[in-house]
Amino acid sequence: MSTTKTLLRALKGDVQAIPPIWMMRQAGRYLPEYRATRAKAGDFLSLCYTPDLAAEVTLQPIRRYGFDAAILFADILLLPQALGADLWFVTGEGPRLSTITTPADLAMLKPVSDIDATLAPVYETVRILARELPKETTLIGFAGAPWTVATYMIAGRGTPDQAPAHALMREDPATFDALIDRITEGTIAYLGAQIEAGAEVVKLFDSWAGSLKGDAFARYATAPTARIIAALKSKYPDVPVIAFPREAGDAYVGFARATGADCVALDNSVSADWAAANVQIDGCVQGNLAPSYMVSGGPELVSETRRIVKAFSKGPHIFNLGHGITPDADPDNVQRMIDAIRG
Repeated sequence: MSTTKTLLRALKGDVQAIPPIWMMRQAGRYLPEYRATRAKAGDFLSLCYTPDLAAEVTLQPIRRYGFDAAILFADILLLPQALGADLWFVTGEGPRLSTITTPADLAMLKPVSDIDATLAPVYETVRILARELPKETTLIGFAGAPWTVATYMIAGRGTPDQAPAHALMREDPATFDALIDRITEGTIAYLGAQIEAGAEVVKLFDSWAGSLKGDAFARYATAPTARIIAALKSKYPDVPVIAFPREAGDAYVGFARATGADCVALDNSVSADWAAANVQIDGCVQGNLAPSYMVSGGPELVSETRRIVKAFSKGPHIFNLGHGITPDADPDNVQRMIDAIRG
């Protein structure tokens, strides 16, 4: 693994005067060039499954901003689709899936060994990016963490409080646990294939981890993440893993030790000063500017960006937002953020 790439250096524990920078959802609707490519694809899933176009939108923010990392353009719900769930997107409303709530539903899912038939175009996108990215840019692959993916598969859509998943967890724990197990095994295979295709780092997005409390967090956020990381490390020991248990709060503390993650990504509900004292002591952290600053801009964007960099300056840090950049963001504000970091 090259140590000249700043993001890989941070993941190895190096403290750098200027942290590496990338943004969650950096290839997205805030960029006019993305919207043009999306229109060419026709619909969101066609964009995900057309390697040339998916690679193009992944490369667009690298060309425009020179980020230190590119993240594969895909979606966390491609894995459920590969496992046999129906998946479609409703304009203005988001994803819809056929639901998995009974043993019979679970029995209809495909074995993990069959997922590559659906996901082969994603792996081809990774191969294109591995060839075409600038030599200094790190390629990140990703998947949704099992709990978050399960919430969509159980409800058939995104929900404000993940209530359907919590209900199945209580009322039919055997089916719930079996679904988590299937997703976990699928995620190991999916991320392994991305690494084989050229991903240098992989990230687990547990977007709804914050709705898990106490023992449930340990069982359904921490334990599956640890299992995935252990499996990947056994085969790819030099490939770093970033874990993002969003809105974990106090459960961020010790998460890297408990899971084996090389870096913990932080949302913007925790302060950088608190995270430096309580999370960064275990290694690299990523974050955690509020995405709203990409909309509002102004001197507050610059001062908050610099405050976060200073707070994390004594340990390994990757600068990022606390969640994905939103479609109403001003592209010029992204450049202002980068300039505030790089001077």
